[in-house]
Amino acid sequence: MAPDETENHRETLWEKAGGGTGVAVAVGLLALTRVAQLLMIWWLGGASTQTGGGVFQRLLVWDGGWFLRVAMDGYPHGYTYDASHVLQANELAFFPLYPMLIRGVTLLGVPASNAALGVAWIASIGAAVALHLLGTTLYGKRAGWALVAICCTAPVSVVLSMAYSESLFIAMVAGMLAAAHRKAWLPAGLLGLGAALTRPTGAAAAIALAVAALMTVREIRAAKSTESIWSPLAAAATALAGVPLFLGWVGWRVGDWSAWFKIQTAGWGTSFDYGRSTVTFVRDALTTGDNWVQVSVAFLLLAALAAAGVALARKPWLPLAVYGVIAMVLVYGQAGFYHSKPRLLLPVLLTLLPGVVAAARARPRVAILAIGGWAFFGLWYGAYLITVWPYTM
Repeated sequence: MAPDETENHRETLWEKAGGGTGVAVAVGLLALTRVAQLLMIWWLGGASTQTGGGVFQRLLVWDGGWFLRVAMDGYPHGYTYDASHVLQANELAFFPLYPMLIRGVTLLGVPASNAALGVAWIASIGAAVALHLLGTTLYGKRAGWALVAICCTAPVSVVLSMAYSESLFIAMVAGMLAAAHRKAWLPAGLLGLGAALTRPTGAAAAIALAVAALMTVREIRAAKSTESIWSPLAAAATALAGVPLFLGWVGWRVGDWSAWFKIQTAGWGTSFDYGRSTVTFVRDALTTGDNWVQVSVAFLLLAALAAAGVALARKPWLPLAVYGVIAMVLVYGQAGFYHSKPRLLLPVLLTLLPGVVAAARARPRVAILAIGGWAFFGLWYGAYLITVWPYTM
């Protein structure tokens, strides 16, 4: 999977992506997927006896409530305990950028719930643009559109419409990688920092940016160029600071430097066990699983691993590979709610590359039919999970 090198290197990424028309197509693809999924949520939500509240309320469930509390009430000053003095989850587990943006929009007089969805939806537009630019700079314009279509119709892409931070994170990561590939270090560093302040997986994105920076420094030195090495290094340092800064701030606020990790474990059972719990879950789901969602999640985890293996065998751009591998290690290596893992894999991107490249090389009719089948299942699956499936995602 070598990056497309058939185009003139002096051509700007915007021109290579088709300019305003090319980006409009990408945003149109996003809009089509969101409308289709909202209709599915409406259809399934109306038929469900286990949930309720209409489409709007279904988009605000679970983590959306935590983000809204951070946005409106701020972070607590310490641990939270129940009546038996057992440590509980609290808002300090959630990274700050998304709730900060929600808070900023509410200052304009917008209700908090509307602000949460508005930020997520605007961020999803940014994600579509960034995905298109990333796919284009790596493999060409058709790959850019394919990346948008495949990512935005993945089985858990419903979170792009919810009060969750995935749409913002994907916009930051894809934008950072696209900027780094074009050696635009200032936006790459700022987007990398944004990713690191959005989700803990931002640490993987920051390491990927550091790899891109070191590759550039090596090129500069090999060519004995007078070009400065400080711009890429500064961008990497900026991104790398994000996750440690937030975790350190949480530790300082609570008075315990391991506070964030303890809150995660207490609230969501999240701890790094080197994949033991994931292996156990997949084995049990495929041998004694008693519900179809459990089995489907096991197959999705196995399929993502296989797709990542195919992508790595084709040698993608190294920073993207580094980001994808580290992000997958973090997802597969930790204990926690099994039904959240496909959502955590959505921003990995590496797992989508085989499909993206195949769609870009296929005849348009074949690509449209293949992505259409993927989209129908993926959009329905996500709608089902937030309407009929009674557990958090």
